[in-house]
Amino acid sequence: MDRVSSLVELFFQRADAKGDAPFLGAKLEGGWQTMSWREVADQVCNLAENLRSLGLEAGDRVMIVSENRPEWCIADLGIMAAGCITVPAYVTNTERDHQHILDNSGARAVIVSSDKLAQPLIPAMMRSGAAEHIIPIDGVKRSQSMGFTCHAWSQMVSGDAAANRKAVDKRLEGIGRADTACIIYTSGTGGAPRGVLQHHGAILTNATGAADILQEDFGIDEERFLSFLPLSHAYEHTGGQFLPIAVGAEIYYAEGLEKLASNIEETRPTIMVVVPRLFEVLRTRIIKQVEKQGKAANYMMDRALRIVENARGGKTRLRDKPMDFILEKTLRPKIRDKFGGRMKAMVSGGAPLNPEVGNFFQAMGLTMLQGYGQTEAAPVISCNRPAAGLKMDTVGPPMRGVEVKIADDGEILVRGELVMQGYWQNPAETARTLQDGWLHTGDIGHLDDKNRIVITDRKKDMIVNDKGDNVAPQKVEGMLTLQPEIAQAMVAGDKRPYIVGLIVPDAEWAVEWARANGEKFDMEALQQLPAFKTAVRAAVDRVNKELSVIEKVRQFAFADEPFAIENEEMTPSMKIRRHKIRDRYQERLDGLYRS
Repeated sequence: MDRVSSLVELFFQRADAKGDAPFLGAKLEGGWQTMSWREVADQVCNLAENLRSLGLEAGDRVMIVSENRPEWCIADLGIMAAGCITVPAYVTNTERDHQHILDNSGARAVIVSSDKLAQPLIPAMMRSGAAEHIIPIDGVKRSQSMGFTCHAWSQMVSGDAAANRKAVDKRLEGIGRADTACIIYTSGTGGAPRGVLQHHGAILTNATGAADILQEDFGIDEERFLSFLPLSHAYEHTGGQFLPIAVGAEIYYAEGLEKLASNIEETRPTIMVVVPRLFEVLRTRIIKQVEKQGKAANYMMDRALRIVENARGGKTRLRDKPMDFILEKTLRPKIRDKFGGRMKAMVSGGAPLNPEVGNFFQAMGLTMLQGYGQTEAAPVISCNRPAAGLKMDTVGPPMRGVEVKIADDGEILVRGELVMQGYWQNPAETARTLQDGWLHTGDIGHLDDKNRIVITDRKKDMIVNDKGDNVAPQKVEGMLTLQPEIAQAMVAGDKRPYIVGLIVPDAEWAVEWARANGEKFDMEALQQLPAFKTAVRAAVDRVNKELSVIEKVRQFAFADEPFAIENEEMTPSMKIRRHKIRDRYQERLDGLYRS
């Protein structure tokens, strides 16, 4: 891969070698259907040349608004094969979000998957006036009178594939690793999304480094990835699309969160790229399932967790080996079967993973790797891996080709080909983030004695109390959400005497509490009951026992509703938007200091 000049060249190398082997899979009409590498390559070439026939030129931007599906990958590769630049957009974007990206990127064409996703997109296109063409995958009949021309997807991926391949190969001779591949807009935890310029070499460096880890630690066989996170997110774009391409793997597309568990069992993936929040949900479900199986199953789970905890503390005991053997024959195979039975590793990224969650999955016999990075680094900087000594409170050593150093104030700085070229049309922010070749990540941390990165917190999220003490909110929030009573939490306390919290109770727990206490389940009404708040207070107190004096959550209030993408209080990658939550609940949080 080091000799490859572009992502499209990498794809064609694999497609030529794999031929009629299955590549992209999706569930259609009740069953899983696949497209071969050759079929995908033909459609990529046809789409590229048909985009050029519309008048698109090298460097023009083309926006994709689609859920994860085979056409997303084909569109992405086809845009790049045309010499254009992909602009992914989240399917959860509002009309305003779409207009911002259209205005900022100047995208000349948009590929959209359905009428539903076109509803907020079309008005944004009309107001922006940037896009001249719309290419619907399913439905979406639009006329030129709206200011843009509609082209059917089926026609755009049709043509003389052999002749179009020659044209694409000729064009690829002029595309190098330094050329921009895509503009990925950050999901905006702290304001308007910025367009990150990712070049071919950046993503190739990421894919190469990740493939090295896969080969060295697990071996590469017939790999299968289940794509679940939004492909418009840099983490899935690289880890869930171009890493599989790099190792010649199959990619299956999950149907959504509600069907993810069954999709895993059906497709039997070997690798999954997931965010911490999903692991927290899966952990809770597994614990509840085991609890229902009686005392024996609960005893086995407790012993498994104790063995991992002992090993983590360097207390591996000879007497644990017989129980470890029993666990391998009883509990762990059942858990692995729930994940398809072939899972080599689940890779967590996008936000910090609570070590307790990672240790849980290790105890259940599933290998958990934690990656670290950001969109500006294409996005993976480091990865916790067996060969480096799995330690769940680190994010592992930097990947090959990545240089890391710690600034005087503790900020993590990164240098290498993986670093972005800058922010699209934002030279001031580019100059602030890129200094002397170093990417200023905004994350605080240090390197341990084995060169593994330990993340403390986001520099901009760090709470500084009125005495000047620093508190990492993500650590506290992560510990709170591991309690069965608490689904979501955000803590605050900047320039204040102590930490306070905003809590979303766990709905399933609340239903059980209401039943046990003879109350009707109504979350809003329950939150008014002193006994209900006392029960949640007990969960907060359990966490406080594990925290330092300055980290303890002294007071808390309930949120009116869960933090969600729909109310703009979570990003599409399931991170909380602190500024949005603070704007909504600031008066309530301030009141906690007067109570």
